[in-house]
Amino acid sequence: MNTGRTVFAQLLELLPRRAFSLAVRRYGGARKLRRFSCMDQLLCMTFAQLTGRTSLRETVSCLRALGSRRYHSGIRGTPARSTLAEANERRDFGIFMDTALSMIASARMELPVDADLKRLDIHAFAIDSTTIDLCLKLFPWAHFRRRKAGIKAHTMIDLRVGIPVFMRVSHAKIADVSVLDQIVFQAGAFYVMDRGYIDFA
Repeated sequence: MNTGRTVFAQLLELLPRRAFSLAVRRYGGARKLRRFSCMDQLLCMTFAQLTGRTSLRETVSCLRALGSRRYHSGIRGTPARSTLAEANERRDFGIFMDTALSMIASARMELPVDADLKRLDIHAFAIDSTTIDLCLKLFPWAHFRRRKAGIKAHTMIDLRVGIPVFMRVSHAKIADVSVLDQIVFQAGAFYVMDRGYIDFA
């Protein structure tokens, strides 16, 4: 029964708690900011993502506005903006990456497979990248062109189930072909990519 439970609390049940705890231990996430745990950080950032918040200040303000509903959503308290910023800066991103990879592995086993690929009995992946434009004044470290900043998201999608299984965010100047060295290829699988990934030399 989901009566009286928020949608956010129901979504949190999909989080692999054991995988997250193991990742926190693996990367030493509990060493700093003891009062603001890695789980608290994950819940705050998940809330920000799902509700479309554009800044930490806006995220904290919205969490405060929830009042008692915040507790029923699974969030223990509202952190200060500086605490949340410090956690995002200091904590190892590997904690959240490993948790996401665990969720992706579970989803790949449960999602229905594309009928044509199932009939052919093959594994197929699509690899591509996209450039994300950024404001040069706000992100000077991501200088891309004369008056432009940007980053590049490199993604590999499992075509059998239609979800990403690999993603790397790099500087926009990084060539697409260089990311192939970071992908562990599966024997016998088909990989679809454009000419940006060709390097005959």
